[in-house]
Amino acid sequence: MKKQLLFSLLFFTYLSFFSQLKDTSSNIIFGYINTLINDTSDASTANFTTYPVIASAPETSWQFALSSLYVYSANKNLSNRLSELKSYTFYTLKKQYGINVDHALYTDANKWLFYGKVKVQAAPLDFYGSDFAECNLTTKDNKFTPDLNIINFKQRALRTIAPDLYVGLEFDLQIMNNFDSAINVRVRPNESPLSNTKSNSVGFGAGVIYNNIHNFLNPRKGVFSEFAFLRYSNALKSDYNLTSIITDNRFYFPVKENNILAFQFYAQYTIGPNPPFNLISLMGGESLMRGYYLGRYRDRHLLATQIEYRILPFTFSKRWGASVFLAMGQVFGENISEDNSKNGFQFKNILPTGGAGLRFLLFQEKDIYFRVDYGVTKNGGNYYLTLGEAF
Repeated sequence: MKKQLLFSLLFFTYLSFFSQLKDTSSNIIFGYINTLINDTSDASTANFTTYPVIASAPETSWQFALSSLYVYSANKNLSNRLSELKSYTFYTLKKQYGINVDHALYTDANKWLFYGKVKVQAAPLDFYGSDFAECNLTTKDNKFTPDLNIINFKQRALRTIAPDLYVGLEFDLQIMNNFDSAINVRVRPNESPLSNTKSNSVGFGAGVIYNNIHNFLNPRKGVFSEFAFLRYSNALKSDYNLTSIITDNRFYFPVKENNILAFQFYAQYTIGPNPPFNLISLMGGESLMRGYYLGRYRDRHLLATQIEYRILPFTFSKRWGASVFLAMGQVFGENISEDNSKNGFQFKNILPTGGAGLRFLLFQEKDIYFRVDYGVTKNGGNYYLTLGEAF
């Protein structure tokens, strides 16, 4: 954590330095950084940026990565919503590797929206349990770190049927292998046989999105609301018969000049017998419940909400800003006792988190900020360094 925080502070120092620099043409690297930091290209022009990330953790040793972002408006028409393609590629000294790609792509006149992600990696996964009670244990033996090979392709293809309203189909494919008996005992205890080395999850369904925000990476006003239904079935060659329901609602209110108050309400439900650990709800990560490692808490269902106040930018600066945020949420399972004392939703199990962050306006004409956030939880804290707002 200290090493990663040091690199973050150095990176922001470089941002400040190069934003003041005028002539770096004599050095290729400095020239690239200066072009990146002081980009003033026309708002209709597509932008691509990539930057290195160096991190260290016991499970990975040193990790070297490239984080990239490509943004554009279809046909260079600014009346089209901003499309984004984000990727994160990494390699570690323990010969672990992976690439994660997220995208939200609009066609001309915003008629179609393609919204999804692709993940391919061979890397360790921190596993604390498959229900709230198990995840909430604080003993050192509770953490288990299997090395798994993961392929995940999730895609939504939606078309407008009314202004700002999209309806379409959804598909999810998750392939995991490199399981052995020792791993299965911990992460798949209800499955048989324990010698299975692979897991396939294939889901198909429908979705509805209402979206009147222009910029996914930095919404300043409007509403984004999604309802998604996915059915995982043996008929689709899935190992599991399950139903997943997700609702994601975000609201953005301008407050004074350049200040935004943002809310999010998120719910996920997994219905069916013996859901695998990779299909149940995860809490944490860089977007929702910041401060918790993604998957630190997992169970069948998740309810979470967050509020964030953003100053983009400060009144005394053209490019620097900040934010403060609070969130609370809970993962929970089915009620399996008459007095609801076990596994079901309980107010006492709601987990809070909060934090703050700095912002730097990277793409000035497209209103896209680079952010570093630090979230604090009862289990400690985590920081996040990335492009675009959390939600």
